[in-house]
Formats: sequence, C-alpha cells, structure tokens
Amino acid sequence: MFGKLSSYSSAQTLVFFHLSPSVLDMQGLRRILTAFTLAVCLSSPGKAQQQCTNGFDLDRTSGQCLDIDECRTIPEACRGDMVCVNQNGGYLCVPRTNPVYRSPYLSPYSNVYPPPPAPGPVPNYPTVTRPLICRFGFQLDENNQCADIDECASDSHQCNPTQICINTEGGYTCSCTEGYWLLEGQCLDIDECRYGYCQQLCANVPGSYSCTCNPGFTLNDDGRSCQDVNECTSENPCTQTCVNTYGSFLCRCEPGYELEADGVNCSDMDECSFSEFLCQHECVNGPGSYYCTCPSGYNLLDDSRSCQDINECEIRNFTCTSQQTCFNIPGEYKCLDPVRCEEPYLQINENRCMCPAENPGCRDQPFTILYRVMDMVSGRSVPSDIFQMQATTRYPGAYYIFQIKSGNEGREFYMRQTGPISATLVMTRPVKGPRTIELDLEMITVNTVINFRGSSVIRLRIFVSQYSF
Repeated sequence: MFGKLSSYSSAQTLVFFHLSPSVLDMQGLRRILTAFTLAVCLSSPGKAQQQCTNGFDLDRTSGQCLDIDECRTIPEACRGDMVCVNQNGGYLCVPRTNPVYRSPYLSPYSNVYPPPPAPGPVPNYPTVTRPLICRFGFQLDENNQCADIDECASDSHQCNPTQICINTEGGYTCSCTEGYWLLEGQCLDIDECRYGYCQQLCANVPGSYSCTCNPGFTLNDDGRSCQDVNECTSENPCTQTCVNTYGSFLCRCEPGYELEADGVNCSDMDECSFSEFLCQHECVNGPGSYYCTCPSGYNLLDDSRSCQDINECEIRNFTCTSQQTCFNIPGEYKCLDPVRCEEPYLQINENRCMCPAENPGCRDQPFTILYRVMDMVSGRSVPSDIFQMQATTRYPGAYYIFQIKSGNEGREFYMRQTGPISATLVMTRPVKGPRTIELDLEMITVNTVINFRGSSVIRLRIFVSQYSF
C-alpha cells in the first residue's frame, strides 16, 4: 500500500507520494504518474499572486518556471530505507530495493544495496518527461514561449461592472475611470467641486466636472482658472471713457457730462442750472461745458465769469454833443445837458444856482441849489450810505437841520445826521434799475441869536443801472 501527504497553497496543490515496495507494480506506477501529472497541472480559480507553483522556481531570464530538484536541495528528503527520486514539481521516496526507480545519487556498487538481481529482460517502463510550465498569468504561445494572458481582452477577469479592467504582466487590476473612486468594490463619482478644483464656478457631472467663470471673466486654457476680461479693449461699451476693473468695468464721462442711470451713456451736464453764481451776468450751457456772457456795455474779465463796465466816456465811445457832458454809469452812459437856473435864481457856476436875498421872490426859496449826479447799481444791498451832506460854514449860535425835501415818495431813503454840520443819505430799501431818481436834500440853518432861518438844497440825481454789477 502507499501513503499520501498533501499540502495546499493559493496557487497549486502539491502531492508527495510514499510508495510501499509490497504493492508497487507497473500498473500502480502508471496510476501514480497520472495522478502526479494532474496534480502538477491543476491551478487555483484565482491568480492574485504572480509566482510559480510549489516545486518550481521562476527563471527570470526566460520567464519560465523550472523544476526544483528537491533531492538535492532538501536534506534527508526521504528517511529510513526510502530513496529520493526527483520528479517534475516534486519528488518520490521509494524503497532502495525497488527495481523500477533507482536513485541517480546512489552508486550501483554501494554496499547499502543488496547484490543486483540476475540479468534478465529489461522491462519497458514509461519515461517521465519534464513539460514546460509557465508561471501564473502566462501561457505558451505558438513559439512555445510563455506569453502574458490578457484577462481584460479575454473577459476572464472578475472586475465589477462599474470598474474597468487594466491588464498587467501576469495578471490584471480593477480600477475606476477618471472622476470616480473605488469604495467598497463600487466606483462612485468624485464631487470635484468640493475640493476647489475650479477658481470660481463649478458644476459637478458624473465622472467629471465643469468650471465656469463669473461675468467679466473668461476661462483659461487650463479649464479651471479664470482671467479678467478687459471689456474696454474688446468692445468698449462706454460712450466716452471706459475704465477696466477686476471682473467688470466702469464708465466715466468727460468734464461737463454726467453718467446716466444705465451706467454707460453720458449726457450733457447743465452747469447753469446748478447755481446762479457761476456767471455774474448770464450762463450759457453748451455741449460738455458752459460759458458766461456780459450785457452790452461790459467786458468779460479773465476769470471768464465776471463783467466789467466799459467807461464809454473815458474811451470817448459816446454820442453826446459838444454842449453835453458824458456821464458813465454801469453798462451805459448818459449825456447830461448843461445846468440852467430858473428864475429867480442866478447861475453862479456850471452846477450852482443862487437866489439873491434882495429879490423878494427868494424869501421862501432855498438860498442856493447845488446840482449833483451819481450812479448806483441795481439791487444794492440795504441799508447803505450813499451820499454825505455837510455845511461849508458854521456860524456862531447856528445849528443845522438835514431833511429830504422831495423825491422820496417811495420812502427808499432817509437822512441820518452824523454831526452838528453833517448828515448822510441812507438807502433803506433796494432799488431796481434802470431808473433815475431825483432827490432834493435840504440843509436848514437856524440862528437864534440873530433870528435867522435859511436853507440850501442839493438836487441829487441818481442813475440806477439795469444790472447789479
């Protein structure tokens, strides 16, 4: 009878046979060899490792699995009366007296063996060959060479339907396509947007993602980062000046224009409507600007807003006759006729008339009438001192009374006495021009010593101009 010792690995099942001399015959030997050959050729269902089966060693030069001679490498592989006989992928322990197997390591003349049997006919025993065996994941090709098995192409892999098969040398791996990760044997979509793959906007899609940019930006060639769009150079949406900003733009208008509500268009700014003080006289609005004008009789000053009166009398730009006197007022001039004294007055000089005391007709009349002329701008601020009156001679025991005798029907003026012999004409209400006002300012002289009462009049003609400058 014979015994059997088996050991199992992940790749192959190796069987060692212990042959008993009492039952060994040719038919049994053939069954053993057949079983041995089947045992060597069996392979496991999976091939997680790339290696040769037990009893073989990988020749890295040829990539083939070569038999290991255990009779040489294993000390005392067989014990007692058993002899080690090497086989493909294993070895046999046979009795020393076995006529079928003889150890090549024992000399036929060794005294361990009994004398050889008498010569007889040599039996026709089967010859044990060494078949070429490829390592796991390889198979013999038409050139009798070990070639890699493409499990992915032959659909002999065990990858999950959600996975992809990647062939490797002697095996294969199960992986996931880009954009998926392997979790518990399943390929799950990676949400790339959670990991900040995009600089601005990210949209996750199965197995991938898509980056977009906010308005005012464009996606770079890397598909992830965004670059500012210079709208001012690409399309210039502004009607006047465009200023590029990060992710947007600003429209600005030239001086004299204002930005409309749409933030793009510019419209003319009516500077004249902002203030009445831009120009001294008249403000004229123009496209993007304004300018000031002055009325006739004025010149525009260098500040481009103020008006200065032209003195026509000084530059002799008037039409007065030779008998008339040119009198300049703001914005124009007047031609004054010579003073003519009316009866009973006598003309003392060009602007004074006197009524003689010996003339009975002068008893209730002012002793002298002095003609004066002045100009004043329209709307002059009030109260305002505009004229001063003063006695030229002071007599002992005399005092003076100043009053407006005529011409103040609108009560725009009054006399304020500023001293014993002087008084000031005060304007109390604004006077609008153009207008000519004629006031008789009377100074009454009272002398109680000699019981004298007399008066003098200044006939003041005031030309109020049309404008306030």
